[in-house]
Amino acid sequence: MIRYTLRCAEGHVFESWFQDAAAYDRLALSGALACATCGGGGVEKSLMAPKVRPARKAAEAPVETSVGAKAPAKPMGAGMPDKLVRAMAELRAHVEAGTDDVGKDFARQARAMHEGEIEDRPIRGEATADEARSLLEDGVPALPLPFPSRKKMT
Repeated sequence: MIRYTLRCAEGHVFESWFQDAAAYDRLALSGALACATCGGGGVEKSLMAPKVRPARKAAEAPVETSVGAKAPAKPMGAGMPDKLVRAMAELRAHVEAGTDDVGKDFARQARAMHEGEIEDRPIRGEATADEARSLLEDGVPALPLPFPSRKKMT
């Protein structure tokens, strides 16, 4: 796909996508292009600035910074609408009030409950990606929480 900035005979400027440059040429030669604003003909390519992406290595190169030049970390929820922030806080409070935090022992306790070795109760905690994958493969119900652990936020 290719995007062109186009201009009609009336001077309206708009963008349009084409399968490739040849598809644009075919439509332009047949007179099938029309202005997105006024519907008029006489549509031609306008001046365009190409979007150039930096090379992967250049993009990954470390950038030197001085002490104090580092931007402060944004607090959780920065930039989110207030209503969403409140809803996430309420969800967190509800989950924390109704579960026991078992920390890094989550995978072991979840498996033990699933196998009937210990009494079922609602728990939350931490699991590595491998532990979580193993739990799910074995049919142990487990879901990631949509917010970070309070321990990791400090």
